[in-house]
Amino acid sequence: MAFSRSQPQVEVPAALATSQKSDAWQAWTAALPSLAEEFLDRWSLRLDGPAAHGSVALVLPVLQADRSPAVLKLQTVDEETQGEPLALRAWGARHAVGLLNTAPDSGAMLLERLDAARSLATVPDGTAALRHLSELLKRLAAVRAPTGLRLLADIARDILDRVPTYSRSLTDPSERRLLATCADAMRELLDEPGDRLLHWDLHYDNVLAPLPSLQFPGRAPWLAIDPKPLAGDPGFELLPALRNRWDDMTGTADVPRAIRHRFHLMTEVVGLDRDRATGWTLGRVLQNCLWDIEDGAVTLEPEQKAIAHALLGS
Repeated sequence: MAFSRSQPQVEVPAALATSQKSDAWQAWTAALPSLAEEFLDRWSLRLDGPAAHGSVALVLPVLQADRSPAVLKLQTVDEETQGEPLALRAWGARHAVGLLNTAPDSGAMLLERLDAARSLATVPDGTAALRHLSELLKRLAAVRAPTGLRLLADIARDILDRVPTYSRSLTDPSERRLLATCADAMRELLDEPGDRLLHWDLHYDNVLAPLPSLQFPGRAPWLAIDPKPLAGDPGFELLPALRNRWDDMTGTADVPRAIRHRFHLMTEVVGLDRDRATGWTLGRVLQNCLWDIEDGAVTLEPEQKAIAHALLGS
């Protein structure tokens, strides 16, 4: 049974509408209410609460025609987001949010509704939260990447190509040397870039608990959302969790030791070679630093430097 067409007008949160300044972004967010109405009608959905949003997506809680809860996710289609339906299908609903419907050309997806109030960020024990995330990463990385996704090898080569130009913007010679060291570490791994299905943004807020009614035997107790999928080595996945709960790190007497403790826990649980994981994590640090420089930074972020130095033992 379909719902009546009469529904409240979808309002785009101001924070989403103003998060980017380009003309293309403004045009897309202006068209979002009409796009939402189109898919509410096409998939027989009714709004079931206020809109939420990420950095590039509008998320609407909805009820399906059978009154079961879901969310309608609308996002721009670009190289980061276009592979999300492929990844969710490959993982299935055992390890990630369930994909119920999709219209890839429009960036629209109908997803199962998870418990938005229960992310890994809400787990009080930081070590327990990290172990949960690591166990989930192990499950996700057990899946071979489907064809059609971006390749870590290509992204790594692009990162390395930009280092000579971007590093010149740094004012501190020691920071330029650190970027070069990170680049050398990743360059050594390019011959074996891996073929696993990577999430690429697996931090605590991107891991939610399923609703009790949607838990079933064999399903992970925590599920990944919002992937930016790649095909590559799971060692490239560790940095977001190393940076989560940074205050826990700085609250210890030995920050490098705390960083290495997290790194060792993750590599042990996931079953990664630590030398390779170190190289890919340094490559991820390098990528983040280049993004910061592209945005105008002339010094490196202290967290990135601390992680790099801790893994290098310097």
